[in-house]
Order: sequence, then C-alpha cells, then structure tokens
Amino acid sequence: MASLGFDTVSLTYEGADRAVRALDSVSLEIAEGEPVAIIGPSGCGKSTMLLLAAGLLAPTEGRVLVGGAVPGGPRRQTALILQEYGLLPWKTVADNAGLGLRIRGLSRADERMRAREALDRVGLGEFASAYPTELSGGMRQRLGLARALALEADLLLMDEPLSALDALTREDLQDLLLELWRTRGYTSVLVTHSIEEAVFLGRRVVVLSPRPGQVASIVENPGMGGEGYRASDEFFAKVTELRGLLAAEGAVHAGAAAALDVGDGRVL
Repeated sequence: MASLGFDTVSLTYEGADRAVRALDSVSLEIAEGEPVAIIGPSGCGKSTMLLLAAGLLAPTEGRVLVGGAVPGGPRRQTALILQEYGLLPWKTVADNAGLGLRIRGLSRADERMRAREALDRVGLGEFASAYPTELSGGMRQRLGLARALALEADLLLMDEPLSALDALTREDLQDLLLELWRTRGYTSVLVTHSIEEAVFLGRRVVVLSPRPGQVASIVENPGMGGEGYRASDEFFAKVTELRGLLAAEGAVHAGAAAALDVGDGRVL
C-alpha cells in the first residue's frame, strides 16, 4: 500500500481576473493502509487535496509524495472516485467496471475476469450486462467502487462519493467501504461534508480551515472500524467534538473577516 504526504503544500488557481489561493502550507502524513477523512467548509480546498494526491494537479509550492515519490502525473495504482460516478452510459456495467483495465492495456480475458470479480464483491454480479441507466443511484456508486477495486489500487481517493444518496443507501455503502478497507487494506482518503461519515470511515479526521485551506485540527479516532461503533457513545462523542471544532473554525473566520471590514471605526 502507498503512503501519502503533503509537505507544506500550497496551491493558487490563476484566473483571468484574479488569483485564488485554495491551500496554504498544508502538511499532512498518511501512513500505508491508513483511512483518513477530510472535512471542512465549502471551498476550503478539500477536493484540491485529492486532485493533488491523484497527480492531476501540481502544487504551487511544496511537495506531494505518494509512496515517498513525487507523482509525475496520474498514477496507475491510484483510484479516484467522484460524486458524479464517471460512468459511460453506452457501455455495460461490466465494461464500465473494466474501463481502467482496458486503458492499461490488459487482455480482454483478464479485463473481464477482474471486472467480474469486482462486481461480485460489491453485489452487482447479476447486473454485468445491464447499462448504467438501469441502475439506481446507490448501484451506480457501487459500480464506481467496482471500477476502483478492479484496478487493485493501493491508494483510494474519494470526493463526496455518497452525498447524493438517501440516508439508508448511504449507510449501506458506508458499511461496504468499511468492509472493503478491512479486507483490502488500501490507504484511503475520504472528502466529505458529513461529520458522521467522517467519524465512521476515518481513523483520523482532518479539519481544514476556511479558504485558503490549512490543517486546523486532526482528531484521532481509534474506535473507527470497531464492531457496533456507529451506535457507541465514543462515536457520538467524536461527532460532538468535530462539530465543536468546525463551529470554532467558523467563528474564528467570521471574526477575522469582521476585523478586516472595520478600519478607523467605520464600516468599509
């Protein structure tokens, strides 16, 4: 499995009219096989961190290290799962599951075998010949997971993969993600706006400040993955702790913004 490191990473998006600093001096070490959740207000750079880890962006300052090396672009052992599923509607479920393998140049026989194994693992084996439009939202997200599993990734990056699902389907897929992590042991980074989801799927939960994103807090969550953790007092205590940290970050940011708007006693 791959480790992941952010070494004083900053990133600025250069626009036509202005530059937007998304991340500012972010440092974070994620060990091999460690599940980490990242949470913070909208626009704080959570998704940017995933794109940097995937090799789809390069930092303006600092270094991103995957397995101790700076990725020179997209990495074959890294899987990125997005909220929009990323499925091709004209291809069957099996072909969508094996798409990454096809791009890598595997034989058709190997592609089919590994895609079918991945589909069976996420409970979609009987839908191999169906098309994405025939699947529910939860099933489509399972298909996205199957594609990542077929790649045999050692680093799984997830950007709000369950946010569009209803509560029961979301919990079902959270359980599936937990089980896959237990059995595969890959390094995983989950970006989410859900405090409960972050606590359920992150051994550590990283709280980012409002833009430009910085690491404001890191909450250790050793009970993650334990039997019945979702219903435990420890789980609710961690949720309450995170909620307080996020509220405090918002208050600090609001106070700083108010201070900038006040000069010599006049509102500017």
